[in-house]
Amino acid sequence: MRCITAITPTVCDLMGVTAPAISEREPLAEVLAAAVGAIGASRLDRVLAYLPDAIGTQLLERFPKPFETVYRHAPLGVPLHAVMPSVTPVCFASMWTGAQPEAHGIRKYEKPVLTCDTIYDALIRAGRKPVIIAVANCSMERIFRDRPMDYYAEPNDDAVMARAFEILEARKHDFVIVYQIGYDGTSHKTHPYSDEAIGQMHRKIENFAAVADKMNTCWKGLRRMISFNPDHGNHTNLADGRGTHGMDIPQDMDVHHFFGFRRD
Repeated sequence: MRCITAITPTVCDLMGVTAPAISEREPLAEVLAAAVGAIGASRLDRVLAYLPDAIGTQLLERFPKPFETVYRHAPLGVPLHAVMPSVTPVCFASMWTGAQPEAHGIRKYEKPVLTCDTIYDALIRAGRKPVIIAVANCSMERIFRDRPMDYYAEPNDDAVMARAFEILEARKHDFVIVYQIGYDGTSHKTHPYSDEAIGQMHRKIENFAAVADKMNTCWKGLRRMISFNPDHGNHTNLADGRGTHGMDIPQDMDVHHFFGFRRD
C-alpha cells in the first residue's frame, strides 16, 4: 500500500508547483486522472485540505454509512499507509513534506518547527498563498511555523470551522488547511468506539461537508479540489482501555484519503 508521503507530490502536481526538495516524486495517478475526468483539467486554482486527526480506515469499515457524506463531496477514496511511529507530528510532517521521518527529522512525538523544505515553502516560492487553520499548540499549528504565510491558532474545533468560513469568504488564499482534533482527543480520554468518540467522528464528517459546501459557494467557478486527509488511525490500549496509537498495526497505520473536484 502506498504512503501518505504521496500527498505532497500529488498536490504539487495538481497546482503546477515543483515539489519540495526532499519530497518523494511519485504522485497518486488516480487522483490526477480524477481531476481530468471531473473538471477536464489537471491543474487547479485552489485546494482545501481537511485534516481529521486519527480517523483511520477501521472507522470507515466499521461505520460505513456516515462516510457516504464524505464520498458525496470527495468520491475518490484512496487507501494509504501512515508512517512510523504513527503519531500526529511525524505523520503530518511526512504528509506535507512528501518525505519519510528519516528525511524530515521528526521521529517521535515532538513538535519542533521544521527547517527542511515543505509543501508550504514550495507553494510560497511559486507565488501561492497557503494558510493553516488549526487548534492552538497542536502539531499542525506548530511544526510548519516561521514561513511567510498565514496561521490561525484557534481554541477548539468550532473556532477552527468559524475561521475556515471566514477565510473562504475572503478568497485570499489558494491552499487552505483545516485541521480538526476532536475525535483523537476524545478517543484518548475514552476509547476509539465510545459513544463520545463516535459522536466526534460524526461531527468531523459533518464539518467536512459544511466546509465543502462553503468552499463550493465561495470558490464557485474556480478549478478546485477538496480532500479529506487523516494522519493515522488508533486502537485501544489494553493497559488502560483508552484510545492510543503509534504502533505498526493496521488500526494505527491504515488510512483512507478522499478527493473531490469541482469547477462549477
